[in-house]
Parts: sequence; C-alpha cells; structure tokens
Amino acid sequence: MVKPLFHNILSTSQTIFSLFSHSNKLSSQFQSLLTRPISQHITMSMNLHAFAGNPLRSNSPNPFSQTSLIETLKSRISENTTNHSLSPNFKVLPLRNGRPLASSTVAGNSGLSWRLGWIGLGDLKGILVNCGGAQLRSESFVYLGSSVEEDEVYWAIDVSGENGLVPEFGSMKLCFVELRILMVATYWEDLKVMGNLAIAGYARALLEWHKKSRFCGHCGEKTVQKEAGRRKQCSNESCKQSIYPRLDPVVIMLVIDRENDRALLGRQSRFARRMWSCLAGFIEPGESLEEAVRRETWEETGIEVGKVEYHSSQPWPVGPPSMPCQLMVGFFAYAKSLEINVDKEELEDAKWCSREDVRKALTFAEYKKAQRSSAAKVEQMCKGVEKTQRLARKFNVKSGELAPMFVPGPYAIAHHLIKSWAFPDKNINGVEYHSKQPSGFISNL
Repeated sequence: MVKPLFHNILSTSQTIFSLFSHSNKLSSQFQSLLTRPISQHITMSMNLHAFAGNPLRSNSPNPFSQTSLIETLKSRISENTTNHSLSPNFKVLPLRNGRPLASSTVAGNSGLSWRLGWIGLGDLKGILVNCGGAQLRSESFVYLGSSVEEDEVYWAIDVSGENGLVPEFGSMKLCFVELRILMVATYWEDLKVMGNLAIAGYARALLEWHKKSRFCGHCGEKTVQKEAGRRKQCSNESCKQSIYPRLDPVVIMLVIDRENDRALLGRQSRFARRMWSCLAGFIEPGESLEEAVRRETWEETGIEVGKVEYHSSQPWPVGPPSMPCQLMVGFFAYAKSLEINVDKEELEDAKWCSREDVRKALTFAEYKKAQRSSAAKVEQMCKGVEKTQRLARKFNVKSGELAPMFVPGPYAIAHHLIKSWAFPDKNINGVEYHSKQPSGFISNL
C-alpha cells in the first residue's frame, strides 16, 4: 500500500508544483523534492529523529503469526538443545534495569561505535544455567519483530532479577548500558546504529510498561500477556480488561518573535551549565495539541502565542520509568506578546535569542566530541574499566570556548526545531527546511 499511496501524493504534488512555476525559487525547491525516488521520501521520514525508524516495525508482511511464535518459543524453551540451525532463528535482547545489552565496535572512519548485544535463545538458556539455574518462561519475553530476509525473530527480556549475569556477559565483552549513553554515543550517519537505537528504545518502553501493568487498574487482578507481549489482559474472567502500552504525549515548541527575528529559549535547573532549549510540557485531558502549546508557553513564560505550526515528532523512551515512552510533538509557535515573565517553579530562566546567537550555540564540533566521548565510555564499560560508575549522571556536554551557550544534541527533537529555524535553507539530516515553504506541504510527504 505504501508505494501507490506515495505515487498518488506525488501526482497531486506535481499539479501543485505547476501552480508555483512562476517562482524560480519555489520551482527549484519543489522540483528537487518531487524528483527524488519514492524510497528516499520514506527514508527521510524514518531517519529524521533518534528512536524513530525502527527497522523491525516495517509495513512488510510478517510471515509468522503471533500465536505460532509463542508456541514455538514455548517449545524451544522446554527443549534441552542449543541447536543454532533451527528456523526461524530466535534472537534475544536482554535488558537490566532499563539498560539494553550492548557491545563496543569500530564503525569505519567514524571511530568507535556500538551494537546491540543480541543473544541466541539457546545461548541465553546456557548462560542462565551457568548463573544459578534460572528457568526461562515464555511470559518473560516480548516480541520485537521479525526479519524475513534473515529468517530471524527478535525478542526482548528483562533480566533485572537474575544475579551473576553482569560478569557472565562481561566475559563476552558485553555490558548493560544506559540508553541515554547509547543515544549520545550514536554516530548519526550510521543507519545500522540508528536502527539499533530505535529497537533498544522500543524494547525499553515495552518492558518498562510490562513492569508497571502487572495488575488490572479496573479490578486489581493480575494481568496476563497477549499478542506476544504487545497487549495485556486482566485474568479475572468477569473483567478481562484489555490494557495497551502507555504513551505520554508532550508538546515541545520553539517560540518565535518574527518581527525581531528572535527565538525564545529556556533552561531548567537540572540542565547542564550553559545549556538552553525549547519549552515543553505534557498535554492535559480534553486539550488539543495547539492549545497545549499556547497554555504551556503562557504558564512558563507569560508569552502569548498565536499561530502554531507542526514540525515533526519523536518517540522519547529515555524518560523516567514511570513514563516509559513519551511522544514529543514538535511545533513552531509565533509570539503575540514579547515581555517575559518566568514561572520559577517551571523554569530557571528564559530569554529571547537572536538568530546569530542561536547559530553560534549550534556548534556541531561539540556534538561530535560528545559522541566520541560516549562511544569511548561504552568501550570502557564493555572492557570492565568503569563497572561501578554511573556514567549517565556524570555526562555533560562541554561547549568549551566556542559559545556562551549550547542547545541539546542531534539526538533530541529540540535540536532540530532550533536548527531548522536558525538555518532555514539548509539540508538537515536528510530533510530540506525552507523558510518560505507552503505550510505543512513538505512535512506531510
């Protein structure tokens, strides 16, 4: 269904393009967009943000039914074999306290990088036996997806309660790494690692949700897994309430003063020194996205917002365990008033920043430095060098002497909101941002 849909969109787009043929600037802009292959349009939308574009969640048909997968999983768990030639091959991603298993690797000219620590089901059984004889249960696994080409099925499992696994995996140069460290350590042009990050984020979100939904919120009885872990159901026969993974939507907005060519940036007390970012807030019941943008901006800074334009969205599974998967919905918001009145309970400070100041804050070399530093930390952890250190708390982007402030790195939607305003005619992460594009047209493709 995807290709016919895009063909129809592009056919309509070419009609629109002809209406703009009198403008050379718009003509070249739209011609560039319309002449790209359809596959490139799809790739653009998939690879815009970290944690999006999960390669295991494609629209291609899945040859394995969830019922048959669960039955096959039960059968293989009960078998006393580590046969690696079985079809399909089951691969498992263990997570411990929300941290996926990972390994350090070298990614060509980009230097150090990382990969997910997939373990064969038979190998995982053997490792657990070595660690004290813990028994696997099919209910402990959640289904992540399948690869028809590789004849492989991918699962995730929470091993937080199993002792002895850290040294066992350590002997294999594997370690459990904080997802935020992996996020910063990701080299953005390595699509395989970007895919790994999206899979790890999805696995963490699912497993954290499973830990938080062990009991029915309606009657209090225990819940059981359904659909290979993608849904839960109350075990009470008179209730049988269906429970689906929790999603916490958040609006994040760059507030713009068009008249003076400025953007509003804020900072919270928990931010690293000199870091500024977009405003953000959770959506309240009975509220539209646009209403949430206006309310949050007014509550935090006293700025009244008029027009609100959608930019893009990003899954965000690196929040607290109580909110295992936030969805960041990004907007440009245009100010109707300019006087700032900061709510000190919400923000430490907020200020208007000129386009030039924001461009200085977007010092890409510093993000490269942070990526290399975090990738080196993953390597050290996998070698057992820093077993006892909580690296995520120690991590801090250093802006050095290049700018008096910096903004979140390319892993965050805030970075792309800010950068697409600061450099309106640049190509960023494969998507062309233009200051005078027809509203909503390019972003909808």
